[in-house]
Amino acid sequence: MTKKQKKVLYRIIIAAVMMAALYFVPVEGYMRFALYLIPYLIIGYDILRKAILGIVHGEVFDENFLMAVATIGAMLLGVYNEANGMEGEFAEGVAVMLFYQIGELFQAVAVGKSRRNISALMDIRPDYANIENESGNLEQVDPDDVELGTVIVVRPGEKIPIDGVVMEGNSTLNTSALTGESVPREVNVGEEVISGCVNLSGLLRIRTTREFGESTVSKILDLVENSSMKKARTENFITKFAKYYTPAVCFSALALAVVPTIFNLLMGNPAHWNVWVIRALTFLVISCPCALVISIPLSFFGGIGGASAKGILVKGSNYLEALARTKYVVFDKTGTLTKGVFQVTGVYPSEEFGREENSERKLLELAAYAESYSAHPISKSLREAYGAEFGQATVTEVEEIGGHGVTAMVNGVKVAAGNAKLMGRMGLVCEQPAEGGTIVHVAVDGSYAGYILISDVVKEQSAAAIGALKSIGVKKTVMLTGDSAAAGRQVAEQLKLDEVKCELLPADKVEAVEQLLAEKAPKEKLAFVGDGINDAPVLSRADIGVAMGALGSDAAIEAADIVLMDDNPMKLALAVGISRKCMRIVYENIVFALGIKAVCLILGAVGRANMWIAIFADVGVMVLAVLNAVRCLHYDSEFK
Repeated sequence: MTKKQKKVLYRIIIAAVMMAALYFVPVEGYMRFALYLIPYLIIGYDILRKAILGIVHGEVFDENFLMAVATIGAMLLGVYNEANGMEGEFAEGVAVMLFYQIGELFQAVAVGKSRRNISALMDIRPDYANIENESGNLEQVDPDDVELGTVIVVRPGEKIPIDGVVMEGNSTLNTSALTGESVPREVNVGEEVISGCVNLSGLLRIRTTREFGESTVSKILDLVENSSMKKARTENFITKFAKYYTPAVCFSALALAVVPTIFNLLMGNPAHWNVWVIRALTFLVISCPCALVISIPLSFFGGIGGASAKGILVKGSNYLEALARTKYVVFDKTGTLTKGVFQVTGVYPSEEFGREENSERKLLELAAYAESYSAHPISKSLREAYGAEFGQATVTEVEEIGGHGVTAMVNGVKVAAGNAKLMGRMGLVCEQPAEGGTIVHVAVDGSYAGYILISDVVKEQSAAAIGALKSIGVKKTVMLTGDSAAAGRQVAEQLKLDEVKCELLPADKVEAVEQLLAEKAPKEKLAFVGDGINDAPVLSRADIGVAMGALGSDAAIEAADIVLMDDNPMKLALAVGISRKCMRIVYENIVFALGIKAVCLILGAVGRANMWIAIFADVGVMVLAVLNAVRCLHYDSEFK
């Protein structure tokens, strides 16, 4: 609890003890009123002050005004009753204010808990950057003052203040504040690092690649800080509802106090004005919309806070609401469902070459040496798959043929490695494998020796993520890719996707999403999941744009509505689960609060509900709704 919350708690305890003690004090009349006035002012002075300030500023009809009118009316009615030999309503007046403050304290604590979840994310903001001065000593400067290309020093235990590249040192980084994952990440010289991570072990010297205002941490902080500006339809409805509902019930309560009294007088009956006034005051207390006004925004705030603790950044409650109605999920392939890293996934010697001992290893070795001087990504994949140290063989007469491949002499053997065009140029007939991926054909001394398959490897969690989405009610999963049809179909079959469209340009992806948007029902939502680098147009066009594994990606943070801060596609199912739980709690609170209030309002108007029932209908319902809303902070599921 904060100091302010503790102060309210002390006031509640003091007022409750005094109220309980006064129940046994045998005093009557004005002395009883004076004694009850003490706990009333202790617990309610701030509510009365807010109500007066609201009247002064022209913002009359709010919950503070309702509480002030109801409790002051109850106290004054108690004075009238005491003067006429009846029991006063002092205890009820104090109790209304007391339980209202208890409800407000519950709300404050719940909001604080959600805010701490988001604060854990906000704690990634660095306070300083270390720069070596001319004498070699470290000097702490404001990150905003660090220029692009400056070498900064990050010691163990410090946050990385600005995105950059490691120039010296190696270490492990804690990325949990960004990704929600507790496993540290190893970094070495030449690797990119992002701001907001905590350096756990070694000293790092980092050359900055961005200014602080453009770094990952700044963009994420801006995203979270502005998330409350984008409200869900349900949240906007409740705000508008309270705006018209509160003055309506105030005038209804006034009519309930005045109209029956005047009618009785006109009919020649006793006015019984005190009966109708107490009913009107009871009606006012019951009608207070606190449960809705407090619990609905708190539910969305809790959902956003709970998601951020798991490395899922939601830009606003409107996107959380939309995500709950997602029935179509469209994926980019490279970097989203696959790792975006090309690896050798198969070595297939020809029948003739396969007679040699260790033919697969030998074929890979010859191809790797032939490609050893090339900077092409395919060449890098071959060298990494070979794994052994280069230099044992003599490589000469290297010739790189654009659009075809490479030829070279390896230990006196003529090796050609490339595509089918290269084999055709050499007059060789090569195999045409059915597998999707990049095929590197190899010829040795003018004879076809086989082929090597290089594929973009599917992420370990992708299949489980697709299965999880279908299990929670997603109707259709689609993959859009610029890769070949064979490569695309292979991934789609492996992951059991419903549909795949291949060989697409960025504009074609937008067109494909447009077709799916036309296909779905009006209330259903379509989410597009991409790596955020070249998918900005599609992210913007979909109902919900989700950036996957977007650490450091400007396009993702700018264009997406939801950012998953690591490369795990299972986080999408987790995000949908969080959003659906949040919306379920929101609707539970709306039905519960309005239902209880409707019943109690009718009972209050006909004189069947006293002030104690009114207290439950207002404060009791508010406390229960707030406790229900707090459940949005936590989401336990098998989706990890």
